[in-house]
Amino acid sequence: MTELPTPQNPESVFTYGAPQLKFGPGAADEIGYDLSLTGARRVLLVTDPGVARAGVAQRVADQMGQFDIEVAIFDGSHVEPTDDSLGEAVAFGRDNGPWDAFVAVGGGSAIDTAKAINLLTTNEGELMDYINAPVGGGRAPSKPLKPLVAVPTTTGTGSESTTICVLDVLSMKVKTGISHARLRPTMAVIDPLVTLTQPAGVTAAAGMDILCHALESYTARPYTSYERKQPHERVPYCGSNPIADMWSEKAMTLLAGSFRTAVRDGGNLDARADMALAATFAGMGFGNAGVHIPHANAYPIAGRVKNFHPKDYPAAEPMVPHGMSVSLTAPEAFRFTFAASPERHLRAAELLADREYPGLSDEELLPAVLVDLMRDIDIPNGCGAVGYDSSDIPDLVDGTMKQQRLLTTSPRPVTEDDIAGIFERSLRLW
Repeated sequence: MTELPTPQNPESVFTYGAPQLKFGPGAADEIGYDLSLTGARRVLLVTDPGVARAGVAQRVADQMGQFDIEVAIFDGSHVEPTDDSLGEAVAFGRDNGPWDAFVAVGGGSAIDTAKAINLLTTNEGELMDYINAPVGGGRAPSKPLKPLVAVPTTTGTGSESTTICVLDVLSMKVKTGISHARLRPTMAVIDPLVTLTQPAGVTAAAGMDILCHALESYTARPYTSYERKQPHERVPYCGSNPIADMWSEKAMTLLAGSFRTAVRDGGNLDARADMALAATFAGMGFGNAGVHIPHANAYPIAGRVKNFHPKDYPAAEPMVPHGMSVSLTAPEAFRFTFAASPERHLRAAELLADREYPGLSDEELLPAVLVDLMRDIDIPNGCGAVGYDSSDIPDLVDGTMKQQRLLTTSPRPVTEDDIAGIFERSLRLW
C-alpha cells in the first residue's frame, strides 16, 4: 500500500476548540438567561418550518422575552441547505438587522443557516467568497462574529460543536462547506426533550452521521503526520489527537448502547439523551481532528441526487439526507483505510459491536459491524438503493475529488481509482 510521506519537520502541536455546553432536560428553557449575560437585546432565532410548527422555536423565543430580549424568528431554513436557501436567509438577516446575537433551533440545517447569517451580517462579501476552495474563494472572516447559541433538535450533525457550515452548490451539483474557527457556536444547549419528536427515519440517518463523525476522526491521519505549521496556518481539522480520540471513543460507546433503541422507541428519554450526548461528543472529536473519505463521498451522493425520497423527511424535492449519504460508502471506505491503522479499526469495531463475529478477518470486522447496524435501522442498501449505478461513478468520483480539505485527512493517500473502487463496491452492501 502507499504510505503517507514522512514529514521533514513533523507537527508537534495540535489545537482543540469547543463551545460552552449546557446539557439536560429543560436546558432550552434557560437560553434567555444565558443571553442576558451577554448584554444581547435584539436576537434573531433561526429555525425550519417543521420545528416552527412543533412550537419549539416559539417556546424558546417566549422565554427570552422575560429578559427584555426582542426576538425575531426566521423559519425558512431549508433541510440540507443550498447556496440559494442560505442566500435568502442571509438577505433576511441583512435586511432586518443589526443583531446582537443569534439562536439556532433545529437540526444541523438550521444551525448551519444561522452560522451563514452570522458570518455574512458581520463580515463583508457574499457566500461564494467564503466557501472552501476550489469550489469557492476560501476567504477567512476578517471580523469577529456575534454570539450564537445552538439548540439541536436532531441527534446527528454535531453542528452545535463545530466550525463547519455545509451546503449544496446547486449549479455545480456539489456539496461543500465553509470552515473557520469563528463559525463555532458560542454555546451548545443540548436538551433531550426537544429531540423526542424526531422520527425513526431521521433518527437513523442522523445517527449514522454521528457514527461516521466518530469513526472518521478516530481513524484520521495523526496530527504528527503533517508538516509543522506556523500558528496562523493551523486549521480546525488538525488530525487525530488524544483529546479528539477521547470524545470519539465515548461517542461510539454511547451509540453502541442506545442507537438501535432510539430508532425503535423514540420516546425512550434515556436513549435520546445518550444520542444527544453522542452527537455533541462526536462533534467535539471531528470538529478538531477532521473527517475523511465517507464524508468526501457523501457530498456528491447528496449533491447529484436523482429521484430518491427518504423515509420520514418532509422535503418535497428528491434528497439523500447528509447522514445517510455519509453512511452509504462507510463500510468500504473503512475496509480501504484499515491497513493504515489496524488497531484503531479493531478498537472501533470492539466498541460498536453488539455480538461476536467468529471467522471474520480483522479487515472485515468493522465493515461487518457497520452493515449489521445499517440493516437493523433501515438504512438503504448502498448507493444503488438511492438511485445510482455504475454509469454514475465517474461523476461521483469527480465530486469527491473536489473535497480535498477532507481527503487530506485520510490515513491513506487516496486516488481517483481508489474512490471509484469504493463507490463500485458500495453500490450494494449486502
